[in-house]
Amino acid sequence: MVKLDFDERDLRSLRVFCSVARAGGFAASEKELLMSKASISRHVREVEERLGVRLCERGPSGFSLTPEGEVALKFANSALRSLERIRPEIDAVHGVLSGALSIGIGEHAVSHLDFKLPQALALLQLRAPKVKPEIAVMTFTELDQALRENRVDIAIRGKYFEDTEFNYLPIYKETHRVYVSSLIKKQGSTKLPLVFRQHPYVKQALAMHGYKRGPAAGGLDAIGVFIATGNYQGLLPTHLGDQMKGLRVQPDSPTFSHPICAVTDPQHAFTHRASMFLKILDELHGRIGFSTK
Repeated sequence: MVKLDFDERDLRSLRVFCSVARAGGFAASEKELLMSKASISRHVREVEERLGVRLCERGPSGFSLTPEGEVALKFANSALRSLERIRPEIDAVHGVLSGALSIGIGEHAVSHLDFKLPQALALLQLRAPKVKPEIAVMTFTELDQALRENRVDIAIRGKYFEDTEFNYLPIYKETHRVYVSSLIKKQGSTKLPLVFRQHPYVKQALAMHGYKRGPAAGGLDAIGVFIATGNYQGLLPTHLGDQMKGLRVQPDSPTFSHPICAVTDPQHAFTHRASMFLKILDELHGRIGFSTK
């Protein structure tokens, strides 16, 4: 028999380690785990001794994962999620869908009129009442990382370029344009700096359309605030920019469009409940075809 690095006795310690990492420290995880700080420390130490490496730094300077801890967390989370899926998948064999369905979405996605997420969740509740959906709002980068680490079953995000890493189900179209303050005279708007964020269209506008780089913003609301000052212009999805008071589309703005997709990672086992939800999304958004690369 092959000797495993971990056995049944280590599962509890692995769960404790993941909870500590998620909470950001031993003290922060006490309430969630209902354990003393000493007991939590003992479980983490057992995982470190089993692996022969230090997984986290803890002390006056605060808590942080080591590089080895980051790797351990990624695979421990994936392994524990796989264990949690055993019972729901056995239930599915008998025609009963159950368990958690984790969905990641981008900020302000639900404000798009073509995104029928509430209706999809209502249909899921009707067809599979024992499935418990969970929703988390993340950035584009965070969604991809969560997919790779098997922390979400489905990510709803834009598809900006072709790739073969993930599977894509197109559900609706999103358009981005450059906005300025309504108080700005039309003839002077193109010379304003463009608010920067880590996004393919912002980089394309700077590289190909002659915009000057402006201050960095951490999200769409922050871009809107910068634009409203009258000192900057910024790229926003039109379903959001058109709703923001005091903003208008810059007359010479380029137009960027892409499909918003339900994205899954083929490297991870696909659950029956995730499959049902993708079919519901496809049904509600009027698309033909189940999955595209």
